[in-house]
Amino acid sequence: MKPLKEKISITIDNDILAKLKEKAEYDDRSLSQYINLVLKQHIKDLENKKP
Repeated sequence: MKPLKEKISITIDNDILAKLKEKAEYDDRSLSQYINLVLKQHIKDLENKKP
């Protein structure tokens, strides 16, 4: 079963958006997929830093 997803609207700085689009294209992913991947990894990294 696929995980539930929710559409949201966010505001991102133009320079960050350009980099995200570039990285997503290089990784052959949609921008949405790439941002989701990056956020999952960031959360995982934060959780691993907990004492």
